[in-house]
Amino acid sequence: MPAAASIRTSIIVLLTAMFTLVPAALFAALQGDPPVRLTLARVHYQGGGDWYNGPTEIPNLLDFVGRMTSIQTAQDEAQVKLTDEDLFAYPLLFITGHGNIRFSDEEVRRLRTYLENGGFLLANDDYGMDAPFRREMLRVFPDRQLVELPPSHGIFQSPFAFPEGLPKVHEHDNKRPQAFGIFHEGRLVVFYAFESDIADGWDDPDVHSDPDERRMLALRMGANILTWALTH
Repeated sequence: MPAAASIRTSIIVLLTAMFTLVPAALFAALQGDPPVRLTLARVHYQGGGDWYNGPTEIPNLLDFVGRMTSIQTAQDEAQVKLTDEDLFAYPLLFITGHGNIRFSDEEVRRLRTYLENGGFLLANDDYGMDAPFRREMLRVFPDRQLVELPPSHGIFQSPFAFPEGLPKVHEHDNKRPQAFGIFHEGRLVVFYAFESDIADGWDDPDVHSDPDERRMLALRMGANILTWALTH
């Protein structure tokens, strides 16, 4: 809390950050009257990668989560740079793209502070960002590794069951889909979907012409990730 609060200069942002520090409290606020409406904040990063890729992905996921769970969701995504003053106002960050990612030293420091103080990062390899993402995460957490999450992990159990773990949505290099995570004090703070591209399955149907059953798998997996992040 002190590390996050030291960055805040606005009382409103500080109070919002308090929710971020306690997932259970945030989840309760999402059920309140009037409810706090959940959104995903897309990370605007440097390096040349298309951080903005897939503009229909987050709105479609939020709509699905709002209809299929008790979580109250917003209609649109937010967009945030890691140096923005309101970074800590968002409990969930989303990062994707096809190319290079580069964080400044200040962005590395702020992302680690954010994650260690209750935030959560959902990363989707949209093909081409794997190597730079792993490189930058080593800068954020040089003392930790991305570890593969087994199908038995709770994130694959509720509200939808994925007995085989992360589903395959789009073909990249003919490799199996893998879910990786980084933990801080036992809490999953980074979820990285590799060789799966679940976010493409959230896009409007005409973007990739995915069959309905594949899009449904992607949306359900997204709902599981958001639900887990808010309740653990």
